[in-house]
Amino acid sequence: MDLDAYVLAHHAEWERLEALTKKRRLDGHESDELVERYQRVATHLSVIRTAAPDATAITYLSLLLSRARNRAGRARGGTWQGVLSFVLERFPAALYRLRWWWLGTMAGNVVATAVMMWWLLDHPNVEQTMLSPRQVDQLVNHDFSGYYGQYAASHFAAEVWTNNVWVTVLCLALGVLGLPVLYLMFQNIANLAVIGSIMTRHHHAAEFWGLILPHGLLELTAVFVAGGVGLRLFWSWVEPGDLTRAQSFAHEGRTAGTVALGLVGVLAVSGCIEAFVTPSPLSTWARIAIGVLAEATFLSYVFVLGRQAFHRGHTGDIDPTLLDDRVLAQA
Repeated sequence: MDLDAYVLAHHAEWERLEALTKKRRLDGHESDELVERYQRVATHLSVIRTAAPDATAITYLSLLLSRARNRAGRARGGTWQGVLSFVLERFPAALYRLRWWWLGTMAGNVVATAVMMWWLLDHPNVEQTMLSPRQVDQLVNHDFSGYYGQYAASHFAAEVWTNNVWVTVLCLALGVLGLPVLYLMFQNIANLAVIGSIMTRHHHAAEFWGLILPHGLLELTAVFVAGGVGLRLFWSWVEPGDLTRAQSFAHEGRTAGTVALGLVGVLAVSGCIEAFVTPSPLSTWARIAIGVLAEATFLSYVFVLGRQAFHRGHTGDIDPTLLDDRVLAQA
C-alpha cells in the first residue's frame, strides 16, 4: 500500500476529527459525527498498522483517537449520565441477554437443594455424623436465630455484604475454569440444605424459612446470577461461535465485569434486608413479603428495563466508542 497516498486521501477526515475534539461544546449532530469519524479513523489506524506500519502515522492516529474517545465521553454527558446509562441500560441488558444461563443455574440449584434436603430428612443418621446432639441443640435453639442479632445492624450489613461480594467475585473470576464455579455453587447449597434439614427435623422449619426467605431470595438470586455468568464465561472459549476464542472470551469477560459491578449494588440491598428486616420484630409474613417484593423488583428490572435495553442494542459490553478492538471488529 502507498502510505503517502493513503494519508493524503484521509487526512481531511483526520483533521475534521481533531477539530471536533477541540470544540468546547458539541451539539447532537456534532456528537454523532464525532463517534462516526472516530470509528472510521480507528479503521484507518488498523489498516496502517497492518499494511504499511509507520511509527509517525500510528502515533498521531493513536493520540487522536485517545482524545476523541475522551471527548466522546464528555459529549455523552459525563460521569452521572454514565452511571445512569449503566444502571438503566448496560447492567440490565447484560442480565437479560444472559438470562438463560443464570435462570438455569438458579433452577438447577433449587432442585438440587430440595433433593438434598429430602434425602437428609429421609436419612437422619447422616446428621449424627456431622454434628453431635449438643451441637444440634445449640444450632436449633440458639445459633441459627442468634446469628442475625449478634451484631449491630450496620456492622452486620457490612459483614454480610463483604462476604457475599467475595463469593460473587469468586464465581465470576473462576468462571474461566468452569468446574470451580460448580464447586462453589455446591458448597453454597449444601450448607443451606444441611441446616434446613436439621431445623426441619427438629420442628423449626417455620423459623428457618422465616429467617432465610426475607433476604435469601435476592441474595441467592445474585449468587446464581454470578454462577450463571461465570459458566457463560467458561463456555465463551469452549464454543466461541462466529468469533475467535479471544474475541468471544474478551466480550464475555467485559460483560462479566459489568455484572460484577452491578451485583455489588444488588447485594448491598440484600445485606440491608438481612441486617435490618430479618431480625426485626415484624411478623414473619411481613418480613417474607419484603423479601418477595425485593425479588420481584429485581426480576422486573431485568425483564422490563433489561429487555428494552437489549432490544435497543445494548449487550452489557463496553460502549464501542471506548473500545478500539470492538470498533474495528464492527467496521
